Amino acid sequence: MIAIGGTIGTGLFLGSAPRLGSTGPALLLSYIVVGVIAFFLMRALGELVLHRAASGAFVSYAREFFGEKAAFITGWVYWLHWTLTGIAEPSAVAVYMKHWWKDMPSWITVLIALAVVLCINLLSARAFGEFEFWASVLKVGAIVVFLAVGIVMVIGSVTIGSGPGAHEAGISNLWSNPGGFWPSGGDFHWYGPILVMSGVVFAYSGIELLGVAAGEMEDPAREVPRAINSVIFRIAVFYCGTILLLVCMLPTSVYGEKVNGAAVSPFVTVFGKMGLGWMADVIQVIIIIAAMSGLNSGLYTTGRVLRSLGMSKAAPRLTIRMSKAGVPWVGILGTTTVCLLGALLNYLFPGEAFEIAIEASSIAIVFIWASIFVCQIRLRQLTDRGSLPVKPFRAPLAPWSSYIGLVFLLFVLVGMAISGWQSSPYFWEKKDFIVVVLGIPVLASLISAGWFVVRRRVREHAGAGSDDALEARLVDAEG
Repeated sequence: MIAIGGTIGTGLFLGSAPRLGSTGPALLLSYIVVGVIAFFLMRALGELVLHRAASGAFVSYAREFFGEKAAFITGWVYWLHWTLTGIAEPSAVAVYMKHWWKDMPSWITVLIALAVVLCINLLSARAFGEFEFWASVLKVGAIVVFLAVGIVMVIGSVTIGSGPGAHEAGISNLWSNPGGFWPSGGDFHWYGPILVMSGVVFAYSGIELLGVAAGEMEDPAREVPRAINSVIFRIAVFYCGTILLLVCMLPTSVYGEKVNGAAVSPFVTVFGKMGLGWMADVIQVIIIIAAMSGLNSGLYTTGRVLRSLGMSKAAPRLTIRMSKAGVPWVGILGTTTVCLLGALLNYLFPGEAFEIAIEASSIAIVFIWASIFVCQIRLRQLTDRGSLPVKPFRAPLAPWSSYIGLVFLLFVLVGMAISGWQSSPYFWEKKDFIVVVLGIPVLASLISAGWFVVRRRVREHAGAGSDDALEARLVDAEG
């Protein structure tokens, strides 16, 4: 439920709307391709978790296979990813609130959302789990209802709406959509579905949360294979099935429309066109909870990643502090403080903060997914030569599936740069291009500077034989 809850969020509920409008039905192929990569990723992660379940997850595997520097980089990039997600999710909440209060300042909504989720995370891991479970139930329930309604309307060729804007649902909309299945004329480009994959990667991000949660499972050997297989299947149905029905129900140009100057969830658009305004309102509430759920997952994850970094001296020692309820409260508060920049971003760029945050976050998640593939390749090399024992639930097609994943992620970065350059004639409005070409070097410089500052004490700690160092390694290994 944590993996499903972390994945099903604003990427599907909101981010799919402008991409449907700009790409057409071929967006379905984008989701299928990224879904295949997500399958390779989860099976690679499953092999790593069965090798050793650790609450430090990717940080721990990077440390084991490539050393302290790799763990430092992986940990801080993953923290950055969820911090940027912590900016994107409340920004999405601010967009959703425009449905009822168009004059509500976005930055105020961001502050309220952060305060609510912070309180939930500081209570206990149980409070986090309860909120995430019920949020996941609501999100999954909303999608199931939509799938059921959509299937009936598509099979029955029901006309949606009335008057000049009425449209008949049906499979034929896949190719009779304005511009066809893969629009390439006018404002469309033939490479649109290819370049849009960075946003689709963000939509699938969060699926790797299972690796973080595995360190706190009672029986990973039993639970991990079952969880990974079910998550992969459900995500495929929810994402690809939903996009397919959205395309079959209405022209994709409808999904790019804005209300009160803000983007609208395609789910709300569909029920609104059907004349079910009350259902559109219910869906709007559920997707607000979905955004809060994504933020909730982010704070949960970053608090534990920061603690793992603190245990290895790669972060301030203060980050290892735990509350009486077993919550890494310092790490959670630290992340929340940085997420406050989301309020500033919404104040400076109202209506654009969400897209800016998710594109920047996509850079970080590309690196994290790459680190999982690289660690799995290294693990397979060691098991094949007999240096490590072979565990069950090995990734199919590995290591070639991981190599394919790495090539795809490199392609996503290139696509982001190209689409960003073409998005505007003005340089500072080429957001994706700036994020890739300028953002990556800046991030690399900051992380290199950070490693230069802490490298001595990290290595001393890693090589020390003190009881404290031994305890730190045992805590990290045992979760």
